[in-house]
Amino acid sequence: MTTLTTERTGQPAVVPPAPRSRPPRTGRMFLHAFLVITSLLWLAPLLYAFYTALRPYEDTQRDGYVSVGGHYNFHNFTAAWSQAELPHYFWNSLVITVPALVVTLLLSSMVAFVVARFNFRLNIALLILFTAGNLLPQQAIITPLFKMYQLIELPEWMAASGKLDDSFFGLILIHVAFQTGFCAFVLSNYMRTIPRELGEAALVDGASAWRQYWQVVLPLCRPVLAALATLEFTWIYNDFFWATVLMQTGSNRPITAALNNLTGQFFVNNNLIAAGALIVAVPTLVVFFVLQKQFISGLTLGANKG
Repeated sequence: MTTLTTERTGQPAVVPPAPRSRPPRTGRMFLHAFLVITSLLWLAPLLYAFYTALRPYEDTQRDGYVSVGGHYNFHNFTAAWSQAELPHYFWNSLVITVPALVVTLLLSSMVAFVVARFNFRLNIALLILFTAGNLLPQQAIITPLFKMYQLIELPEWMAASGKLDDSFFGLILIHVAFQTGFCAFVLSNYMRTIPRELGEAALVDGASAWRQYWQVVLPLCRPVLAALATLEFTWIYNDFFWATVLMQTGSNRPITAALNNLTGQFFVNNNLIAAGALIVAVPTLVVFFVLQKQFISGLTLGANKG
């Protein structure tokens, strides 16, 4: 507010501040319309898949997939759940995704701590080495990796086949190898924003490097760890490429590869596959909604000053 002096009384007069200019009403309407249309375009495939899953195959065969009317029920969801043996493959995905996620975040946080909190000659080179693995197309290493996996033998308690290429451990290992670089890059940038005085104070109190990492730095990285956990769970859980290449035994494959069980040799029921795909997508939605608050706060860190 601006303070002025009146001529008659000599007392200061308070002048109210000028009203803030609001964006034009037309511009806001166009912005909202654009956001609504964009949201509908993103949701259109999901809504169409749900609509297809509610219709029997006989209706779509008679009237076509782009049609309205007929019978609507949840029979395709129950049929997909039983025919594809989804509970068994959900367990396979859980066995693969959870260990891969935990090991990836643990290893990447260790690398990020060393790169962000210690100064040495190969500091940046180490981070570039981990990050460079994400730039390599996965399809380029199919043949050498598959041959290497076939040569490595494992004890029976780790793999029933005795080989790395047809085991949960081998699939977990490849996910950790490909995802650690990205997580280390994100975590190292975040750890650089943590004041070094915290580590120096812990060092004065006699804390070792491990204790600084585990009790000082890592608890402060919870928002970014939650954001990475949401992303990594989605990426590892939705993997179809490595699950098909490395898993030779069909009963050991994760849930995404199990959707192939709904396709026949001479006949494909797309209504049934749409229902199965929607069921498979439920865990990723659950993880996102559970970690939604931490995920958004982790993505917006540093967006505002103060």
